[in-house]
Amino acid sequence: MAEGGAGGGAVIPRATYRLQLHRGFDFAAATRVLPYLQRLGISHVYCSPLMQARAGSLHGYDIVAHDRINPELGGQGGFERFSDALRAHGMGLLLDMVPNHMGVLGADNAWWTDTLENGEMSPYAHHFDIEWHPVDRDLDGKVLLPVLGGQYGEVLDAGELGLAFEPDSGRFWLRYFEHRFPVDPRSVAAVLARAEALAPGVSAQAALSGIAAAFAALPASAPPPPAPAAPLIAARARDAARLKERLGRLAREQPGVARAIDAAVAAFNALDAPDARNALHALHEAQAYRLAHWRVAADEINYRRFFDINELAALRIEDEAVFEATHALALDLAAAGRVDGLRIDHPDGLHDPAQYFRRLQQGYARRAGVALADADAGGRPARPLYVVVEKITAAHEDVPADWPVHGTTGYRFATVLNGVLVDSSASERFDRVWRQFSGETLGFGDIAYAGKRAIMRGALAAELTVLATGLLRIARADRRTRDYSFNALRNALAEVAACMPVYRTYIVDTPSPQDQRYIDWAVAQARRRSRAADTSIFEMVRQSLLGHAHAGASPALQERTRRFAMRFQQFCSPVAAKGVEDTAFYRYGRLASLNEVGGDPGQFGITVRAFHGASADRAARWPHTILATSTHDNKRSEDVRNRIDVLSEMPATWRLALRRWNTFARAWRVKADDGERVPSASDEYLLYQTLLGSLPPAGSTRPRSRPTASASRPTC
Repeated sequence: MAEGGAGGGAVIPRATYRLQLHRGFDFAAATRVLPYLQRLGISHVYCSPLMQARAGSLHGYDIVAHDRINPELGGQGGFERFSDALRAHGMGLLLDMVPNHMGVLGADNAWWTDTLENGEMSPYAHHFDIEWHPVDRDLDGKVLLPVLGGQYGEVLDAGELGLAFEPDSGRFWLRYFEHRFPVDPRSVAAVLARAEALAPGVSAQAALSGIAAAFAALPASAPPPPAPAAPLIAARARDAARLKERLGRLAREQPGVARAIDAAVAAFNALDAPDARNALHALHEAQAYRLAHWRVAADEINYRRFFDINELAALRIEDEAVFEATHALALDLAAAGRVDGLRIDHPDGLHDPAQYFRRLQQGYARRAGVALADADAGGRPARPLYVVVEKITAAHEDVPADWPVHGTTGYRFATVLNGVLVDSSASERFDRVWRQFSGETLGFGDIAYAGKRAIMRGALAAELTVLATGLLRIARADRRTRDYSFNALRNALAEVAACMPVYRTYIVDTPSPQDQRYIDWAVAQARRRSRAADTSIFEMVRQSLLGHAHAGASPALQERTRRFAMRFQQFCSPVAAKGVEDTAFYRYGRLASLNEVGGDPGQFGITVRAFHGASADRAARWPHTILATSTHDNKRSEDVRNRIDVLSEMPATWRLALRRWNTFARAWRVKADDGERVPSASDEYLLYQTLLGSLPPAGSTRPRSRPTASASRPTC
């Protein structure tokens, strides 16, 4: 069924079929389709993430607990039955792993909840990639949570933010509609002091007074530097847990205490009391987080996210303890033979992907009792576990050969396969059709550059500010660069990131020739595009991005520069993804079938000879990479892309059809508030391609008549 396994090296899948699991299609439902997949010749089912995700998740990439199989899919028992059924049908399993981030902003992630409750005194405070001491001193020791639908003050005054108490757990929470946020145990003392004043009897008052003093004596959640020691963190966690248990027991056993706490909570939530909002605000300010309007995220957020999604917080997977905590279950399943391989989601978000892949192989080998062999004759490291990575490569880019992986998840192959179905000889004619209809004069490269710049001005502005601050500290450490201002450095970094020809580089200590080439090229392009009066700043930026501090730098400064370069690499990946895939792909629509993840819309197809050359190169260097024709990340499925590809063979017919449909649709256009027509010409061009690609072969029913000038029209 597949190569390898049973101590003879990695099991290599022959053919995979992806199943998207969720509560409506669980392990039991997946088991029922196995006979069909067997008849198709599938050797391995490739599953979406199986670990516990947020309740109701339809994709599974918002994991909240890595040590449990998702109960909505059937839990551990359901997984084992599914695994047994796979074996019975002669098939194996590939598991989708999510190492870069976790689902947060709900109270279902125990690590995140503990971090919000205890701040830097949480044992999980550094599991997440949080900047605990950002430039904004108001956020020192706090996490910015951009969840509010309005300005904080308005939300507070409207009574939408409130206090709640759970007697079963002895915990207080701040509530905002369906959201709830834990209250720092130390700040509970202020609530209990209010409850003591409202208690109906001496016994209840004494009980509340004593426990309030005990809560107040806990160490602060944001202690002054140096970082808190592990014993102090453990002691606070132990004492806080005991106090919460004691408070809950008091509330359950003494009605007077329960009534007093309820009255105190009501006093904090009262809208008609003059000081209630001030008291609730003071309680909020004592927390290790700051609730804020969702629009604040772009400028001030201080935890790294998956792209710009606030609900997905990035992990410090480079920390070995975090790696073990998030990967132990998956590697245990692989060592037990229930999982044959791993598909690694978004490795470009990781601090050091090469280190991560080595730990994967080492962790599997240790559990499976397999000795890691030396590098093979071609210099490839040992790979006892089949691992493929979701890596988007440019046509001129090579996946690092020292990664102990078997290949990628197939974006490049899908691009090459689709490209050979496009008539590349029609490139110039399609250029003319696109420009004449859309009015767009820029090529794809310039549109991609503009898209990246727009993302850095908006959604990722906070991340850029953090980077620029780090570079400013490096510049100030040398008299030859200390005059470079924050704004100049920020602008230079943005230019370089926008000009980067690949998603990211992989510099750890010494740049590879490929990484050196990409950094040099991006800096040269940024210098050329820059409007700065003094472009000498770009040489300092180039050296820093290569991880090189100035001559004579201290070891501490050299390490700071190296870490800055690695952080910049993590930043470039979301800039490319959001600026190109999610922005430029929708502004440049010359042939929409080329606008796919891993694709280059600026290249109008490839020749048959180039296709065979790419296939031969892949077979020689990455023979076990996945050959995907479509993935769950594709913007258009194979059949839609193939239909649109056919347009490349009939540019004249396409031009005439555009003219006819444009005239026919004129009555449906409207003007937006800014006077621009809606839809724009480029959007209209994309719409027609989408309709051609997705309508039934027989076409659709034509409306009987056009709308008149007095007919109802949609509003903007």
